[in-house]
This record gives sequence, C-alpha cells and structure tokens, in this order.
Amino acid sequence: MGSSVITARAAATFEPVGRSVATARAFVRDTLQGWGYAEVVDDAVVLTSELVTNAVIHAGTAADVLCLRSDDGVRIEVADRYPEREIPLQQARTMGSPDRENGRGLLLCATLATRWGVDYSPTRKHVWFHLDLPERPVGTRSAGPVLPDPLLPLTDSRVRVAVVQIDATDAISAWNEDAEELFGYGAEQVTGKPLGDLAAWPHTPGIGTGLAEALRLSRWEGSYGIRCADGRVIPVYASHLRVRDAQGEPSTVCLLVREYERAVLQTPQRPAASEPGGDNRGGAADPFEVFIGSPAPDDLDGLLQRTVERARDMLDGDSAFLLLATDDETELEVRATTGLPSARQRFARVPVETGASRYGSARMPAVHEDLAAVPGAVPLLEGTGMRSVVTVPLKVEGRLTGSLGVAAEGPNRYSNEEALRLQFAADRIALAVESARLGELERLRRGSLSFLVEASDLLAGTLDRDQTLALMAQMTVPTLATWCAVYTIADQASDPYLSYVLHEDEDLIDGLKELLVSIAPPDPVPTPGARVWTAPGDAAHRAALSASMRELGGPGSPVSSGIDTALATAGAVGGETVVLPLVARNRVIGMLTLGKPTDDHFRQEILELAEDLSRRAALALDNARLYSERMAISRSLQRSLLPPGLPDIPGVEVDVIYRAAGEGNEVGGDFYDLFPIRDGSYGFAIGDVCGTGPEAAAVTGLARHALRLLAREGFGGPAVLERLNAAILDEGARSRFLTLLYGELRPQEDGSAVLKIVCAGHPLPLRLSQDGTVRPAADPQPLLGVMDDLELYEQTVTLNPGDVLLCVTDGVTERREGTRMLGDDGLTEVLRSCTGLTAGAITSRVLRAVERFAQEPASDDMAILALRIPEPHHS
Repeated sequence: MGSSVITARAAATFEPVGRSVATARAFVRDTLQGWGYAEVVDDAVVLTSELVTNAVIHAGTAADVLCLRSDDGVRIEVADRYPEREIPLQQARTMGSPDRENGRGLLLCATLATRWGVDYSPTRKHVWFHLDLPERPVGTRSAGPVLPDPLLPLTDSRVRVAVVQIDATDAISAWNEDAEELFGYGAEQVTGKPLGDLAAWPHTPGIGTGLAEALRLSRWEGSYGIRCADGRVIPVYASHLRVRDAQGEPSTVCLLVREYERAVLQTPQRPAASEPGGDNRGGAADPFEVFIGSPAPDDLDGLLQRTVERARDMLDGDSAFLLLATDDETELEVRATTGLPSARQRFARVPVETGASRYGSARMPAVHEDLAAVPGAVPLLEGTGMRSVVTVPLKVEGRLTGSLGVAAEGPNRYSNEEALRLQFAADRIALAVESARLGELERLRRGSLSFLVEASDLLAGTLDRDQTLALMAQMTVPTLATWCAVYTIADQASDPYLSYVLHEDEDLIDGLKELLVSIAPPDPVPTPGARVWTAPGDAAHRAALSASMRELGGPGSPVSSGIDTALATAGAVGGETVVLPLVARNRVIGMLTLGKPTDDHFRQEILELAEDLSRRAALALDNARLYSERMAISRSLQRSLLPPGLPDIPGVEVDVIYRAAGEGNEVGGDFYDLFPIRDGSYGFAIGDVCGTGPEAAAVTGLARHALRLLAREGFGGPAVLERLNAAILDEGARSRFLTLLYGELRPQEDGSAVLKIVCAGHPLPLRLSQDGTVRPAADPQPLLGVMDDLELYEQTVTLNPGDVLLCVTDGVTERREGTRMLGDDGLTEVLRSCTGLTAGAITSRVLRAVERFAQEPASDDMAILALRIPEPHHS
C-alpha cells in the first residue's frame, strides 16, 4: 500500500461451500460500511464475490479475505489454499477472455480497481485490489454543489426532528420534545408501546419491507405514516440506525421529519456514471441504478423488460433477450425480449446445453460473429434475421439463474470487449433479478396453494362423473390455459374418448371439438409430467390452409363458408399444447390436454401446477366412476328385489309407491310384492329388513322369493311365514330380522273381497270404511328372524265396495320433525281424509302428507300399498 498507513483491518475465512460467497459479500459490505466507506462498497462487493467464487467454487478450497483500511482507500486481499497450482513463469501478463468463467474476476479487477495484483507462493495465491476514496473536503463525508436559494429544499420555518428510540423488545424507550410537537403524544403516553401501534404503514413505493423488519436492519430509510393523537395520519420520512450500548444491548434510533422535509434526513443520491464498466473511481454511482435507471421497476416483468432494453441500447444492438433458468438448470425460459418476433416473446424454452463446445452452453459467455456460419447455434434467433450475437450468463453464488443476450442484424458486430461490458452489466443486475424472481415464485406458490385447496374442495364436493369432468375443465380455463380437453379411458382395452372440451371463447368450442374428434387422441402414457402434443396445431393449420385455398381457388371453385371458423380454430390451438396423464390407482384413466393460442407457451410453474391438479382430478374422476358403478349395481339389485309389475286383479284397485332414501348407492331394506297364487287368489306382502346394503338385500331376496314359492305350494299364511322364519335363522350371522305383513286376497262374486292377513312385527294395516271410519285390520304378532318357534295365526277381513286397505312401512309412520313424529295416529288422520278417493289418489295423498310433515328429506325408505274395492257403477 505504499506509504499509506493502515488504520484498521478485518479478516475472515470462508469454507468451500456455495453459501460462502454470499457470506463473504456480507462481510465486506458490513466492514466497509462500518468504516464509513460507503462510496466504494458496491465495487468492493462485486470484486470480492468474483474472487471468492473462483476460490470456493472453482478451486474447491477455503478462501481467506482480508480488508485493510488506510487514509486514502481500502485494500482487499483474497487468498486460496490450492497447493497443486503451478507457479507461472515470468512472462508478459495477458488478459483473459470473457468466455473463460474462472478468469472474469481478474478482468473485473482491471476494470474497477485503482490498483490490483496477484502474489504466488508454493501453497497459496493472493489476489488483491485497492480502491481509492473520492476526494472530498476535510471533515466532510459528502458534499454537494453550491445552489441558488430558490433551488434549496423547502421546509417549515422551524424544522422539527423527532427522535424515537426503540429498545430490544421493540418498545419505545425514548421520545423527544419534537416528537411530542409533531404527533401530539407525551412521552409518558407512548413509552413502552410498540412503534407499530402508532404507524400507519403504507410501504415505501417499490419496497416490500415491513416496519418490524425495518427496525431490525442496521440502516433503513423510507416513508410511512404516523397516526397522531387527534386521529390524523402524518406522512413522515424516517431514518433508522441500529446501535448497541456499552452493555451490548441493541436498540434502534429513529429520526423522523415530515415527508415534505425529507431532504433533511435523506441520503444524497450518488451521481450516475457515464457507462457501466467505465472508469467510475471518481464517482460513487450505484452500479445497478446506472444500468437499470432510477427508479428501478418494482416488478419482475418490468425489471426484465428494462434490462433487455438497456442492454440493447448499451451495445447498439437490434434486439435483446433475457431468459431465466428453470429450477433444475436444464432449460432456459424466455421472459423478456425486444426487437424479436412475437413467437419469441414469452415462456418459450431452450436447453441450457446446446452443443459440446464452450459456445454451446449458456453457462459461459459466448460471441458469435456470424450466425449464418453456425446454423442453430442460438435456437432462439433462428429465422429472425440476426447475424451476430453476444450472450452472457446471469449467476448468483455460482448458480446459473439466467442468460442475457444482445443481437444485431449485421455480422461481426461483437467481440470479447462487448462480452465483457455485457457480463459486467449482467453481474450488476443478476442479484436483483433473482430476488425479484424468488418474490414472484413465492407469490405464485401462495396462489398455487390457494388454487389447489379450492380445486380439492370443489372436486371432493361431487361424485357425479359429468360434473367432475366439467369442474376439471372450468378450473383450468382460463386460469391455466386458453382451452382444455379431457379424454377418458373406460378400461385398458378401450381407446381414449373425448369426453369434454372447453375454450375461454364459447364461440370456438364447437370448432375445437370438431378438430379434436378428427385427429387421433394422444397416447395414454403413464409417465408423470406434461408432454408437448403437436397434432392439434398441425391439423388446425392444415384445415386453415385448405379453407384458404378453396376460398382463393377461382370462379369455378366453391367458396368455403367455414373459412372464418377454420382460421379462428387454427389461431386458438396454434400455440403450445401439452398432455398430462390422469393416473389413479396405478392406471391411466384419461388425459388432461391444455392449450394456448398462436405463439403462446406455458411457463414452467403453470405446468407444475397443472400436474398437481391432474393428480387430484384423476382421483376425483376415478372416485366418480366407482361411485357411478356402485350406484348402477345398487339400482339393478334394488330393481331385482321388487316385482317387475303389478297384476290386474278383477274388482280390486291396486296402487304402490316406493321411495328409497339416500343417494341411491345403498340397497334399501323395504320391499313389497303382489302376485297370483291359484284359483283366482292373490298374495300380497310388504316388509322391512333391518339395515341396508348387501346383507339386507340377501334377506329381502330370500323373503320375496320364498313367499311366492311357499304360497304357490299351497301353504297358508302362518305356515308360509313360519318356514320363512326358519330359512332366515338358517343364515346364521348373516341373518337380519324382518317385519312382514303378508296376506291372501280373493275377490268375491258380490263385489267384495276376502283377505286373510298375518302381521309379523310390521306396522298394522289400516282399513278405511265407506263411512270414513279407520281401524286396524290385524293384530300385531312377533317379527321374523329372532325366535325359533313361532306360532302365528291369520285374521280374516272382508272389504266391501268402497273400502280401502292401506299398508305402509315404518318409514311412513316414523317420519320425524324435531321431537314430533307422524305415528299411527297421524297416518289415521290422513287416511280418514281419503274417503271416496281411488287407490292411486290415496297413495299420492299419503306420500304428500309424509313429505310435508318435515322439511328435511326422508332418512328411511318408504313403501305404500293401497287395495281398494271400487263401488259398482249404476247406469
């Protein structure tokens, strides 16, 4: 350092791991800011980052960083411990090429540092650089020009600076008189309270830092509002400094002035340098702001677009592009371009490695003097007319995060010098771009989680297959894609079937469906992830071309009325189309197809979200399929347990209503039957098996078929039920008890009918006489399937013309509304009002009364059987 006197030093060692680069940057930044050398912090951090990267990433050794302060500047030394490196021979030093990644640190040293050098020993290598401080008057940290009075900042006649101290518990510990005057609170009112209780916190424009985080930073400046004692909010400009006392206790000192007096506290803006990478040793411009401009865009897309525009202008190019790397660093995704066709605009992907040479990797700087000599070297620029291009990587802590390129229409426009300038700019903006990208990913992640939670709730809310298909499409359009098609596969031997199509423009749905039906469906590949499917776009373009040719074919050619539809469909599916397999229970049950319009591409995060959605949708679709199959089986079984039809009985009106409770996915236990026996007599039955499901269905089937068989063998009612009871008990653990009303009906010549009835534990049948009297038609007896030795008897009832016999299951009499129950009395009242009605009208009135008794749907099956003897017709 010549004759300069070293006044302070700081040293640290960093292990050979990737995070050490960021730690080294923080060490140098904190050290120089602590020394008051803010003017050279940025240059020092950039140089240290490159040199430490060379040591810990490329050489794979620990790095020793030494900071030395003198009266005219700062010297920083970076040493590695790589013993195998040969000591170079004494020869003329030559500059490295910018396409050599491990030599870029020395190029930057030559560009930014006042002085620099390399010292070798048998076991170590030291790279050092010295940065001079800008000249300034003695006793000043910074100075500005002399300004005329009218140009000076405007303040009140008495400038008040509130001084607020926040202790380690985030509570206010000091509150000066100016704070009392500005905000109206006395010190005793606010001491011990968090500053956040007083702050109305609109973030500083473009800043995402909250007040709690700002109070923990070593330094912070920005704007927020303080709510005064009278309820008003005063905008203030604040300067925070984190300090510690002699005992080591930290606190934050906050200086606050009115917003329009911010010049009192605001750190002066540093003048911009004329060119990034130029000689800025005499100034202190923020390198990022020099390239991007101030204020910098606060969103990722704006930042990327500003970057490509500045890069194009800096190298006097005709176009520029910026690509961001995917998480696995295998592909680059186009995020911003200028001067290129629309097809290159958004989310197109290119591989990181395009060839074996050093120019075939986006990880290294590359200069192509004439792309015509190396076709395909830069896939993004094919067919654009660009001849020469320079590309450089964006890296953060040695990890590839993107690629920045500038291209020109003429050949031989760029050399290594332009690559160095562009790399310098890329290094300055890489961290800001990565920070903005991570912020965007975090917002996307939160949005994705919210989307998936809502999608899961919607899919779990239905077991209807058609509704599930509609939900799948409606959730993806337009949130994830412009159009969507769902293919389903019934079984392994079946071909995919187009089950649902949706487009954000309803007018295009029919044309899109017609197009997809005309082409072969995608192959049902079980491999997870999205794969590109080009068939729809190719078919649409062929159809549009054919329609255009017919339109222009000449006077003798028929004019195609569908040319507009063909062109619209081609535009709708002309972009990227991807297929995601719908895999459930280790079987491909369909495919979810997503598409974009012409020249559009999917971004990687959207495809990952679509893949998550497809897994949930596949399971929901398969559940709906299983539920549909179960319902079909249940309905088929239920139909098999009921008679296929009712016989016509001379002189008797018969009507039956059966209502199964629930959603139809369980077989009910209620049943009825009416069948001829012999010699003009008929058997009728109505019963209720305990429970539902397959076991109840087995007993129901046993009962109905046993009744018919035994009755036709000539057994009377008691004998039929006693034998049925024995058959039920023989089922053992599978048996279910059964309530049953069984009877035999024989019409008489005088117009009446004689009934012999046995009521085994079932709700009693009710007889409605012509005069409106209602009474039970049988006595209760034990139910079936409980006791071995039953002694049952039958009772004879004669129905005269106009009389009615009503038989129901307990789903009617046990209908409830809160603590009320319809019961036998309620049913008696309903039947009493049915005098003179036909059998069909009676069953309908009973059902209506049951449904109106309670607001909730019925929770039990119901069967209603009415037998009526009509009055004779007199002419």
